[in-house]
Amino acid sequence: MFNNQRYATRGIIEEIPMFTQIFLWNILDTMSEPKDGFQVFKLSERSGLQVIEHHQEIPEYRKDYEIKVDEIVTAKIFVIDDGTYSTMLLAEEY
Repeated sequence: MFNNQRYATRGIIEEIPMFTQIFLWNILDTMSEPKDGFQVFKLSERSGLQVIEHHQEIPEYRKDYEIKVDEIVTAKIFVIDDGTYSTMLLAEEY
């Protein structure tokens, strides 16, 4: 899962810095838990750091990250894998 062609919506391309996009894909690439086809990332700011809350429902999984970035964003992002391709999109684009 998430090892096929990857796409980002216009909202992701326009609003999420490339470094952060790559970091989110890397989280999925290195995730050792069984993956659900619907991943959720909540991005926020705390103490000058980018906070990324990553979770999925089945099986239940949650992990938080704090990273130093040049541009902090606040957003909710979904990554959906339908078996043919994976798409990263802003929650409001769903």
